[in-house]
Amino acid sequence: MPVSMDALADDLAAESAVVRALLVGLDEDGWRRDTPAEGWTIADQVSHLAHYDDVAVQSATDPEAFAAELARIDAEGGVNPDVVAARHRHLSGAELLAWFDGSRAQLIAAFRTLDPSTRVPWFGPAMSAASSLTARIMETWAHGQDIADTVGVLREPSARLRHVAHIGVGARAFSYAVHGRELPAEKVRVELDAPDGTLWTWGPEDAENRVTGSALDFALAVTQRRHRDDLALHVVGPRAAEWMAIAQAFAGDVGTGRKPGQFSGGTA
Repeated sequence: MPVSMDALADDLAAESAVVRALLVGLDEDGWRRDTPAEGWTIADQVSHLAHYDDVAVQSATDPEAFAAELARIDAEGGVNPDVVAARHRHLSGAELLAWFDGSRAQLIAAFRTLDPSTRVPWFGPAMSAASSLTARIMETWAHGQDIADTVGVLREPSARLRHVAHIGVGARAFSYAVHGRELPAEKVRVELDAPDGTLWTWGPEDAENRVTGSALDFALAVTQRRHRDDLALHVVGPRAAEWMAIAQAFAGDVGTGRKPGQFSGGTA
């Protein structure tokens, strides 16, 4: 079945609404609460999403300007999310929410018009427009988890977790590369219980290395929002265990993850 940009855009809009619902009732002190991401407040989480929405729109609509900006960033030492966060800490909660709303609407509108196979530049190899939009869904869900953990809200798992899981599986090679390690030749089978009771699968059925469990737990693992010891994933085989120890669905340097036992009950 061909990828539908409208379907991806609709899923991103729905995930955005979940995050927005966590934000609308916050006062200024609430926006400045520390999240589980060390050194980052709720305000930083939102500015991160809004900033990279703007960057994604630029990459899709003005790739030459994106290339020039990327060259400038590389000359200054490379991408540093902490620098981006610090740059916007003067904004109020209301200003941040308005920025997020506007940038997200622009992103969704721009990507709806693209062919899913169109290549767009990014920080590293170019990717398809469909992959870029899927990555925004993953980022929104992951940063939304940090916000939900901070305000004490349990989010209802949805079918949109498939996007997060799909990127997590696809990023297996990157997870090794960012640690300076070579991807093993052995394949890993991933079988996840979806929120609706169906089974989502990746990898060969006869693979000896396997990861099984809930889609939610797998998404929390590959986005490093929970320590793997606090998740009910069944990991079989040395290569599967090796991957789960370093799994990272997001771009950038090695993530710091979360500590064992940091969240009671494990899953969100």
